[in-house]
Amino acid sequence: MEIRVLRYFWTIAEENYVSKAAEQLHITQPTLSHQLRELETELGTELFTREKNRLKLTEAGLFLKSRAEEILSLTQRTEQEFEDQKKLLFSGNISVGCVEADNSDTLSMMLEEFVADYPEVTFNIYTATGDDITDRLDKGLIDLAILLAPVDTAKYNKIVLPRVERWGLLVSNTSFLAEEKVITPDNILGAPLIVSARPAVQAMLTSWVGEKSDQLNVVGNMNLLFNTIPLVERQVGSALTIEGATTGRIGDENKFIPFEPAVTTNCVMVWRKDRVIAPAANEFLKQSKHAFKA
Repeated sequence: MEIRVLRYFWTIAEENYVSKAAEQLHITQPTLSHQLRELETELGTELFTREKNRLKLTEAGLFLKSRAEEILSLTQRTEQEFEDQKKLLFSGNISVGCVEADNSDTLSMMLEEFVADYPEVTFNIYTATGDDITDRLDKGLIDLAILLAPVDTAKYNKIVLPRVERWGLLVSNTSFLAEEKVITPDNILGAPLIVSARPAVQAMLTSWVGEKSDQLNVVGNMNLLFNTIPLVERQVGSALTIEGATTGRIGDENKFIPFEPAVTTNCVMVWRKDRVIAPAANEFLKQSKHAFKA
């Protein structure tokens, strides 16, 4: 399967019309239709169905589109990295994955300083869960990642970032918990909770509560906080989170209350041990190591 044909397929999937895709790709419509038929023959399955002159992806087509996006993105990054190597100086691109955390501000300060030194460098920021970010890191789709502990970093090099992340609950101001100054293992029991789906975070909560952890009332799981904030406001549950993920994102309807005994963790900047990263990203990494004396 050629990269060129994958790009043809992806463009058709985006436009939903062969004619529009052909115009964007600057090739003739018959040529593009022929390439699509050959691809379907090669794969032994239909990738589109036709509905009122509009193309709709089949289940196989949806699967191929997701794979095509990864392959085309990786191809583009590889080509860019070779260009960077030829230029020697830093006029390339840095791609960083970052979880929701107080250390997002740390990343912004690091990038501000770096692009001031190398104004021709561009950057991409990818915000998602730790699992999604490490998946992209493992596939070579990003250069570096900022992850929130607890997290397994065995296959990565890492720098521990100095800013501490404080754990607690995001609660509705109309919740009975809103009157508390701190959340203790006793007053969390029975309260409806929305917690991360990550096993490491769930284990951290269980360990903090201790022997009464079987009395925890987990009503739902989440990955990112954004879509959970309205659920907290409506008292569907209180969200287990870090204070940094709430900063500047919640109004008067909700409030963050820290745990007591305090639970704090750090963020880590990681990169693959077995991969040579692009020159611009490598220089950014050197500056980060110097800044944090790693």
